[in-house]
Amino acid sequence: MPVMSASTPFFVPGRGAAWLLAPLALATALSCRAAGTHEHAAAEAAPASAASGAARKPMTMDDLRERLAEKLGASKAPGSPTPYVVRVENKTEGEPPPTRKAKAAGKPPARKAAQEDPPEPVVHGEHHAPHWAYDGAEGPMAWARLSPEYALCGNGHRQSPIDIRDGIPVQLPPIQFDYRPSGFNVLDNGHTIQVNPAAGNSITVNGHRYDLVQFHFHKPSEERINGRSFDMVIHLVHKDAQGHLAVVAVLLQRGEPQPQIQAVWNALPLERGTSLDSPVPIDLPALLPKDPHYLTYMGSLTTPPCTEGVLWLVMKQPVALSQTQIDIFARLYPMNARPVQAADGRLIKDGQ
Repeated sequence: MPVMSASTPFFVPGRGAAWLLAPLALATALSCRAAGTHEHAAAEAAPASAASGAARKPMTMDDLRERLAEKLGASKAPGSPTPYVVRVENKTEGEPPPTRKAKAAGKPPARKAAQEDPPEPVVHGEHHAPHWAYDGAEGPMAWARLSPEYALCGNGHRQSPIDIRDGIPVQLPPIQFDYRPSGFNVLDNGHTIQVNPAAGNSITVNGHRYDLVQFHFHKPSEERINGRSFDMVIHLVHKDAQGHLAVVAVLLQRGEPQPQIQAVWNALPLERGTSLDSPVPIDLPALLPKDPHYLTYMGSLTTPPCTEGVLWLVMKQPVALSQTQIDIFARLYPMNARPVQAADGRLIKDGQ
């Protein structure tokens, strides 16, 4: 414990700080305090002193020590004539006082929340559909199990393609094709070769307009007519202002080369998942058969998610393409056709 005396420095720690008073300064301070106290006491006792005329005894150094000890709460050390012991609280110098952290009710501090709940990584792209294929474990029989979004591929009742037979013979209004030569690019999307023509091409069916969005190829043809399959088929996909789809199917069979199909093959990209702009336009009307008659029924997309409510318009007359042109496609996609689905009693109209 620190010991205080008149002949040694006096050390009193308190609240992280220290006081060091030299003997002279301590004595001076104590003398001034004592003098002030004496003057105040003398003023109060002046009447009594005047009456008695007795002189007050001067304050000694021991008196000063005793008064200071009383102020500091010190006690005289046993067996020691002068020193006084001052007990002080043991505090670490420089230690900050304890603080209470404010905590919002039910809400952790922002920094802690950031540590416990890191932001989700940004994933590029809005949605990646499950992969599907035309054979193997991801083939048509498994499509419905690959994703809940593909459920209609397994439990739909208006699925495509179908074997078109037993259609009722009726007079159907002709499809009004508003096709023109157009610029285009070719995309290999991993399932087929897709052609994206410039805007401005459309069809009108029963007074209802659908704009051409894209067309693509399947080998062999997905549709059958009275059990007959064809070498290939073109599906020209159209959409109206409300998002309803109408697909024109142009059947392809081996014969003479088809110049417009060759224009597509000339612009094939070198890698899957990439596209290539064609340097020359495609003459879309030249892709169509001369015979305008068609068969029609309500079906679905022939690929996942197998969405139903699609208007199918299947041209009855096939268009020729060469064996070489068939072989070019077959090198990329030897088989990319969904098996025929149950007709389930759907009405099929056979245009006469």
